[in-house]
Amino acid sequence: MHVISRKRLNEFVEQHPDARPSLAHWFGLIKRGAFANVIELRDTFPSADQVGKLTIFNIGGNKVRLIAAIHYNRQKVYVRSVLTHAEYDEQSWKE
Repeated sequence: MHVISRKRLNEFVEQHPDARPSLAHWFGLIKRGAFANVIELRDTFPSADQVGKLTIFNIGGNKVRLIAAIHYNRQKVYVRSVLTHAEYDEQSWKE
């Protein structure tokens, strides 16, 4: 799949360098994957949740939440936000 935008991942890692290995692992798996739907996605990412049109990934032992819009038909992943668990719980990402 094609990931748009890696910039959000890099910005998050600048502020949270301990998340680098986990996000790099997620990036490698998603980039090499070809998923037809969320069911196939969950084979690789069992904790991925569908919330409306967005997919939420728990990364780094649930320390990081990555919010993405996935277009399976075009094999594109749009990274909307990368948040700490505490930031995610504030739910401002839903706006």
